Amino acid sequence: MIDSSKIEVVVANAEHVNYVDEILDTINRAAKVRGTGIAKRSPEYVKQKMLERKAVIALCDGEFAGFSYIECWSNREFVANSGLIVANKYRGIGLATRIKRRIFDLSREMFPQAKIFSLTTGAAVMKMNYELGYRPVTFDELTTDEAFWRGCESCVNFDILQRNGGHKCLCTGLLYDPQEPHHQSSNMNQ
Repeated sequence: MIDSSKIEVVVANAEHVNYVDEILDTINRAAKVRGTGIAKRSPEYVKQKMLERKAVIALCDGEFAGFSYIECWSNREFVANSGLIVANKYRGIGLATRIKRRIFDLSREMFPQAKIFSLTTGAAVMKMNYELGYRPVTFDELTTDEAFWRGCESCVNFDILQRNGGHKCLCTGLLYDPQEPHHQSSNMNQ
C-alpha cells in the first residue's frame, strides 16, 4: 500500500524537467485506455510550463506520481487547468484531488481575476471541480481564443466538436468565476 503522506505535490520548476517524457507517456497511455480525448502537448511545451512555474508535479521519493499545468487564454481573462494525470501506481488514494487543489490554488495566486475553466469527460474531475466552486457551462461561456480550441484537434472527439460548430462536444465545460459567490465543499482535501 502506498503511504500517501510520502507524496509531495509541489510547483514544478527547472529541477523537474527530467520528468517531461514520463508525464507525456503517462498522459498518452491513459487517453488510450480511456478512449477519451486529450489535447496533445509537446515535450517543449510541458518543459516551458515547468520553467514558468505554471505546473504542479507530485513525487513520491523522487518517483513521478502525478501532474497538471496552467494555460492562459484571452489576455489572461481565462485560465485552464489542464493535463491532470496520476500514474497508475498512485491512483485511488486521493492524489488527483490534491493535485487539482494545488493547481487551482496556483491559478488563483498567479491570476486572481481570471476565470478558471476545465473541459472533461470524467465524472471524477467534474466532482473535484464542483467541490472547488466550478459550475457547468456551455462552451459559449469559455474562452473564444482560437488557439485554445485548436488544441482540441488532437482529440479523438474533435469531429463532434466540429459538427456542432464548436458549441458542443462530449466534454463538459466547467467554470470558476472569481466574481461569483462560491460554496466550496469542506470535503476537498487540502
